[in-house]
Parts: sequence; structure tokens; C-alpha cells
Amino acid sequence: MNRNIYYRIFSGGLILLFFFALISCAKPVRKAESVLDTPEHHVFSGNKLLQKEDYDGALREFQLALQLDPKYAPAHAGTGLVHGYKKDFNKAFESMKKAVDLAKTKEHKVDAHVGMMRLYSLERKEGWLSKCEDEFRSAIGNDVGAPAPYYYMGIGYKLSQTMDGVGKAGNMFKKVLEINKDLVAEANKEWELVQKIQRAAPGTKIGLQIALIDKITRGDLSALFVQELELEKLFQKRGVKTFDTGFKSPTSPQKFEADKLTKTAASTDIENHVLRTDIVTVIGLGIRGLEPYPDHTFHPNENITKVEYAVMIEDILIKVSGDESLATKFIDRQPSFPDVRADQWFFNAIEVCSARGIMQAEDLTTGEFKPHNPVSGADALIIIRKLKDELKFF
Repeated sequence: MNRNIYYRIFSGGLILLFFFALISCAKPVRKAESVLDTPEHHVFSGNKLLQKEDYDGALREFQLALQLDPKYAPAHAGTGLVHGYKKDFNKAFESMKKAVDLAKTKEHKVDAHVGMMRLYSLERKEGWLSKCEDEFRSAIGNDVGAPAPYYYMGIGYKLSQTMDGVGKAGNMFKKVLEINKDLVAEANKEWELVQKIQRAAPGTKIGLQIALIDKITRGDLSALFVQELELEKLFQKRGVKTFDTGFKSPTSPQKFEADKLTKTAASTDIENHVLRTDIVTVIGLGIRGLEPYPDHTFHPNENITKVEYAVMIEDILIKVSGDESLATKFIDRQPSFPDVRADQWFFNAIEVCSARGIMQAEDLTTGEFKPHNPVSGADALIIIRKLKDELKFF
């Protein structure tokens, strides 16, 4: 047997060994253990958990689906979304690109392109909105009647934080309602939000940003009072006394003036807050309900309730109008709302705001005011818009 034959036998043996090594290293496809142990069912469960923000549970379901079928595109799409919500965008786009490449049916192709839209909207790097629009066109190119591309393009336009984007978002949500298949309830909620924002017509960038928030904080409201309501200018124009709460160096001698009221320094928990300037300004204006707490903290990230907002609005009306009688105007009167008692400390404030059309019942069916519910950014802006209209009469 010559050397060539030995060489061929040796080479062939190496190839076979390499082939068997690959087979032994490859992850075997898992066999289904029950009737519902299917890729479709695991993806359905994973998407449900994703909506509940149970990302680890969702990832487990998507992995179970991929163990049964490693080429199942919706499972890769779901995995991509989990990584996206966890802010691991390298893994997120890697999984979502697999979904795009592996998608075979019209439905799966739409889902994959929608998944890309959602990731771009989550990451929001330079050019993200244009990339969303490209994926949107690819999605409806596969199925013009699918509601998901319109819904998530609407979300993208809303996140662009421009009034033009808000208008485009509204058109997308209306399209979902016209299709009337999936995501109808979600689109209707977003459509109502868009309408509120358009009615509120925020005049500043920060006003529009806050309009998109579900629950505003004490810091957010401080910024709205300063920038949207221009409360500092309003107080100066109406001669309302305000206070300088800024730090003054004890090293420089200052003449004592008995006719000036002094207040404590600005709160201790706002030094590094992004809205610190607005908060300090509001503290100086002395708005009831938006002052520092007794321990000199402001709690800038604490959510505002409707009753707290009503108390602040009442105080602004009193200060600007100079009408102190507003503070007791509705005492001993019958409540306008079934869930607000006349003996509650905030009763008068709610009645003052209601009588002027600034605030109203949250549930128009039952007439309930729901005083302890949080205030959304859009509702906060609408109230400021109504307050501006009311203040023109003073």
C-alpha cells in the first residue's frame, strides 16, 4: 500500500472525527413533553410575561421554544425584546436579526420587523426614528392590515417628543382603531393621551416631555409651574411676596432688616437633581403643598396626587387674586363629589378648582373625583392651561 493510500485513509479519518465532534457538541433539539409543550405556546406565554415585565420568566419561555425549534423566528424576536428591555442592545439586535432572517410566514415577518421597531424605540440612538420608519414600511409591505406596525410606529412618533411627532402618532393610533383587530384598547388609550397633549398645547420642550409621563412627580410639577405657567413672572407682576432661599455666605456681614422674612435653605435632597433650578425657584415662591418637608427634604421624585395638586392650585389662585376668602369659601357646603367629604382637609381646595372648571371628576359615570389618584403629565398640563385662562380674569 503506497503512501498516497495511507494519506487518503488518514485524511478521511480526520474528516469523520471532525464530523462526529461537531455532532457531539451541537445542542440536541428537545423533545416535547406534553401536548402544550410547543414553540407557539411558549412564545404566547413569553409574550404574556413580557407584558407583565417578568423578563426572566419571559426569557425562560422563549428559550424553551428554541429548544424545540432553534429556527422559530417568534422565539428569537421575543428573546430580542427581553434583552432590549434589559438594556443589552447588542444581544437584543443579534436575536432580532435572527428573527428577521428566519421568518418565513407573513405573520412572522411582520412580528420581526415590529420587533426591530420596538428595539430602536427603546435604544433611541441617533437616527433611530428613521430606522423605525424603514422597519414600519417593511412590516406593512408584508401585511398592510396588521395593526402592530401602526401601533408601535405611533409609540415611536410619540417618543420623538415633538408636537409634529405627537400628531403623527395620533394618525397611527387612529389607524389601529380603524383596523379594529388587535391592540385596540392600547391604541385607544394612546389616542386619548395624544388628544390631551394637543389640547394642552405645551409651549416648552420640557412641557412636552412631561406631558408624556404617566405619573408626574414634585420635581416635574415644579418645572411645569416655572416654565409652562411662568409662575415666577406671574407673582412678580401681581406683587406676590416671594423669598430668596439661596445660600448666603456667613463670612460677609449683612445688615439685619426687621421687615424681611427669612426662610431655611433649599432642600438637602435636590443638589444633584436635573430639575434643581426649577425646584429652588418653586421653594422660593412658597406654594402650599410644594414646600420642603419639616426635615428639609423635598422628595423630588415623589408622585403628585390629585388632591395635592388641587391644594397647590387653590394657593396660587389666592396669592395671585389676593382674595383670602377663597380659602374658606366652600366650608359648610355640600360636596360636589361622592368620594370627597366636607370634613376633609382638602375639601375646599377641590371645590375651588371644580367651581372654576380647572379640575373635574375623573369618572364621569359615577361622578367620583378620585382625590388620591396620581396625576398624569398630560392632565397636569391641561390643568395649567385652564388655570392660565382663569388667571386672565384677575
